[in-house]
Amino acid sequence: MTIRQATLSDIPQILTFLREILAFHHKGRPDLFLPAGEKYNAEELTKVLSDPSRPVLVAAEEDRLFGYAFCVLKESTAPLIARKTLYLDDLFVASLARGKGIGTLLMDEVVNLARREGCYNVTLNVWEFPESAKAFYEAYGMRVQRTTMEKIL
Repeated sequence: MTIRQATLSDIPQILTFLREILAFHHKGRPDLFLPAGEKYNAEELTKVLSDPSRPVLVAAEEDRLFGYAFCVLKESTAPLIARKTLYLDDLFVASLARGKGIGTLLMDEVVNLARREGCYNVTLNVWEFPESAKAFYEAYGMRVQRTTMEKIL
């Protein structure tokens, strides 16, 4: 298994994964996520892949993808101390490949990328469903930085 930067030829497989994760999120929070649609279309994804501040990593064997990590390089501003952060926007492992260490390989490369970019930290948001996703990040050593709360009206 190789973790590498996504290329334009990866777009069809990434789009399939994005649709799968959207359906998964809809199942968990149908009040927030549409049952179908796209986070990105092919044109938008092409722009993301060409933006150096938005690296996308993929887990691949030859031309077959098993997962991805969408990242965003950010700079904090006042009143916070100015620091560079790598924000993990989205991590996905194909359902047939889960439990084989691919998520850990992707996280390892996310952390390596953050170090190479001179980042202070890696941050992410995780939904409270499924609990396995939150448990994965906690087992990886991630800790709660802040909590977003809601009251549904």
